[in-house]
Amino acid sequence: MRTILLLVVSITFVIQSYSQTSQVITGFEKDKNRVTISLDDGSKMRLKFLDGENIKFWFSPDGLFERNNASFAVINESFDQDYSIEVNQSSTNLEVFTEKLRVIIYKDPFKIQIFNKYQRLLFGDVDLQPYWIDGTLVKTTKKLRDDEHFLGLGEKTGDLDRRGKSFIMWNSDKPCYSEIEDPLYKSIPFFMSNYNYGLFLDNTFKTKFDFGKEVKNELSFSAPAGAFIYYFFYGSDYKEIIKSYTRLTGQPIMPPKWALGWSQSRGMLTNENLTREIATEYRKRGIPCDIIYQDIGWVEGLQNFNWRNDRYDNPREMLSDLNKQGFKVIVSQDPVISQETKAQWQEAHDKGYLVLDDRTELAYDMPWPWGGNAGVVDFTKPEVADWWGNLQQKTLEDGIKGFWTDMGEPAWSNEESTDRLHMKHYLGMHEEIHNVYGLTWDKVVTEQFEKHNPNQRVFQMTRAAYSGLQRYTFGWSGDSGNGEDVTDGWENLANQIPLGLSAGMGLIPFWTTDISGYCGDITSYEEFAELYVRWLQFGVFNPLSRAHHEGNNAVEPWLFGEKAEHLAKQAIELKYQLIPYLYTYAREAYETGIPILRALPIEFPKDEKAIEINDQFFFGEKLLVAPVVQENVSSRKVYLPKGIWVDFNNPTKTYKGPVTLDYRVSLETIPMFVEEGAIIPKMPVMNYIDEVENPAMIVEIFPSETKESSFVLYEDDGTSNNYKKDEFSKTKIHLGKKNENYTIKVDRPIEQNFYSIKRNYVFQIHLVNKPKNVLINKLKLKKVDLKTLETSQNTNFDLSGYHYDKEHQLLCIKTPDTKLAITIEINK
Repeated sequence: MRTILLLVVSITFVIQSYSQTSQVITGFEKDKNRVTISLDDGSKMRLKFLDGENIKFWFSPDGLFERNNASFAVINESFDQDYSIEVNQSSTNLEVFTEKLRVIIYKDPFKIQIFNKYQRLLFGDVDLQPYWIDGTLVKTTKKLRDDEHFLGLGEKTGDLDRRGKSFIMWNSDKPCYSEIEDPLYKSIPFFMSNYNYGLFLDNTFKTKFDFGKEVKNELSFSAPAGAFIYYFFYGSDYKEIIKSYTRLTGQPIMPPKWALGWSQSRGMLTNENLTREIATEYRKRGIPCDIIYQDIGWVEGLQNFNWRNDRYDNPREMLSDLNKQGFKVIVSQDPVISQETKAQWQEAHDKGYLVLDDRTELAYDMPWPWGGNAGVVDFTKPEVADWWGNLQQKTLEDGIKGFWTDMGEPAWSNEESTDRLHMKHYLGMHEEIHNVYGLTWDKVVTEQFEKHNPNQRVFQMTRAAYSGLQRYTFGWSGDSGNGEDVTDGWENLANQIPLGLSAGMGLIPFWTTDISGYCGDITSYEEFAELYVRWLQFGVFNPLSRAHHEGNNAVEPWLFGEKAEHLAKQAIELKYQLIPYLYTYAREAYETGIPILRALPIEFPKDEKAIEINDQFFFGEKLLVAPVVQENVSSRKVYLPKGIWVDFNNPTKTYKGPVTLDYRVSLETIPMFVEEGAIIPKMPVMNYIDEVENPAMIVEIFPSETKESSFVLYEDDGTSNNYKKDEFSKTKIHLGKKNENYTIKVDRPIEQNFYSIKRNYVFQIHLVNKPKNVLINKLKLKKVDLKTLETSQNTNFDLSGYHYDKEHQLLCIKTPDTKLAITIEINK
């Protein structure tokens, strides 16, 4: 009897809970492209249709639709300014039909479901209490399908697939973070589902995401305060979803072309003599390098932008000399003014440029890792921008080429640092500003750079950021590596691959890991050499490749022994060869937001195995890379999706996918594959980008027996912002086959206020058999010895000819780039 009574009480409680928490629609209003729904508890939900595929949701507990600040991330909601909806009402629901979607809004209890036009459920609320309110906190819960998987949330650790995990958005300084640690430095509350939708939660507070960890078949996300706004993006694949997110939050800026070269750094690289020595060694050893970084010790006092006169004899002369050698120097910034930098701290304090303590209304006293306690610069205050811009311009006029904005969480402000919540910024309390603090700083740095240096392309690389960072800055993954035992950092290296791929899907296409890992003392360069080489072999495929390590732990390639130096040089040279290919995809990233480092599902969204692959990626669209991330192995598993794949290192070998290979490797090996038909533009190896005045455009081609293919080469001046005005050259290169003969067509370039340099084309075509003859524009080419072709590729613009290398099964064709259409016929 007692058991029955308890059961009745329990059932009664559930019924009461349902009736108390489930919301019911009491009315709605439609205005052009939006519908506002009133609920019986006084809350309201507003749906704004940006077009037929993208919808803004705003749930307001008090029904007022007010927010403290305009969005820090969203800059464009005008997807279709003339878009209008019709709301169909029945006794049980409201319905909105678009060209691609069917949105059903149920009245009692209130919930929303979104279907595609074929009635497949894409995204839907749970039946009971889809929106839960607790004071200022709002949480929404959605149904999760058994076969649903998720990508995204930016720079997060762990597997690419977020299913079964939960994450927090709270920018955190996490040195030597593990492969499962969360949160990290950046907050990108944007993710995508294999059910063809993406979602961006536009809330800067400490938001949380749960992808079925707490409740297996429920997706939930919440915010403790602030406007509860999220955007739903529909797309036929991940690329379409990323394009919509890019349209909403802005295009990624392109870095200067030289920024895609190799970079050298270390924590104590903070003096003139050492900087000059490193530059000399790079040039003496013939290892390409474009950038040398100076860490925070370069500055006299945080952050007055004055060089330390005990470490730099003549900074301007140093920078001028390095520039003549092809080196650009990047210096670090911190977002604080040390109390020990008395004059500047007093100036910032008196002008009200520092974040306040809400308990005292005085400048917040921030402990800082170096330089003593400091004041935090309030970049949300408009007057700060010009002041900071004038300060940073001093070093730009000295000759530096850009900045890396470090410690912008701000440092030592992690979840446990609750005292930081007393920080009062111009635009709000720290709980709201924390995640966007780095973003507001990066915005000032870039806008001030462009104000003082008109039409120059900014270089700025940041650690802490929020959605929208791509409009101002680039990224690196912070302090990775094993601080306890630097030689045991293999898992840390392996984790950088999915972390970097996820960063790219969060609109950080220009990204790097700290090559070698930041953490750990190097006590034996011999013992660390293998891990260094493997980290570098992954790092050369980072769009921004920077070797960096903590303290005075040097990580220049020649320190790890002759073999490691040789392999490092080989890998860095490969990166330089691929610069034209990489730069083309840099432009695509600018136009579309599609990353350069691409997780396999980006290119093969229907391949169910692709989302399980965490240790390989596409570099651009054509190159599949599978770095070795395990110690002392002779083989590694490589998954090849559907298609015919050519071994880039040995083009005589092909594989039919889908297939998992047991691929043989040595320390020299970077497993790389291209699909048959791939066209890869390259350049000659040089010490730094643009060192050679008229470098040949080398085009490597992997012919297909069954399909045609093409590549559109992108070029611009590489340094100005004219790319934003569409001043560029695009050249389409096409490969076809007819009657056993191959035809290569190079279209006349589309040139818009930019003209490519005088040069030669060098075509490298992988052919099993020697051709019978080669014709260019119907004229037969002469055979030329290989040495003549190679030595004349950058200088002789009159010589045309071809050579077939039987041993390597490679046909090499050289011809001047006349800026006219070229047709090459290769007859077997």
